[in-house]
Amino acid sequence: MVRACELMYYEDQLLERGYKYICGVDEVGRGPLAGPVTCAAVIMNLQELIEGVNDSKKVSKNKREKLYGEIMDKAIAVSVKSYDHAAVDRMNILNATKACMADAVAALDVKPDIVLVDALTLDIPYKTFGIIHGDALSYSIAAASIVAKVTRDAYMTEMSKLYPQYDFEHNMGYGTAKHIAALKEYGKCPIHRDSFIGGILQR
Repeated sequence: MVRACELMYYEDQLLERGYKYICGVDEVGRGPLAGPVTCAAVIMNLQELIEGVNDSKKVSKNKREKLYGEIMDKAIAVSVKSYDHAAVDRMNILNATKACMADAVAALDVKPDIVLVDALTLDIPYKTFGIIHGDALSYSIAAASIVAKVTRDAYMTEMSKLYPQYDFEHNMGYGTAKHIAALKEYGKCPIHRDSFIGGILQR
């Protein structure tokens, strides 16, 4: 339980101040050339920590999927929302991310006493606290990052079956050399973000 306990610094302070339902929020997919931005909001049972919860980028795929199952089983409340490529193009990625996060919090079955967010400031009717690199510093945000990552990766893996030339099952829509080469050869597919790929297609 060492790592899980290390991530409880903020949560422990909030529990001591009387907060009960502490929500962590995080996103996955701000940087890819294709696919949605996906946001998760979770209220974890902080009396029963899950060993291995960490920033999703620091956890292997197999471990993430195992942790995802445990989080979904043990969380007090979980909500996941995605804003697709069209919303990203229409709103810009920052605004789409903030709106997606707000929607995820609003959809929770249990209303939070406070919301911990990875770096961003949200316009929501709850007390919020932004933590820079929160997915590596807060247990609740780390749990949200795992839920968002596993959910979005599953979607992109499904999209790879429809558009195999872009290698989505491996790059998850990020701009790898193979993905960019495919964009130049085949052009865009229906889930590419026009606002992200314009420069690539003009080269």
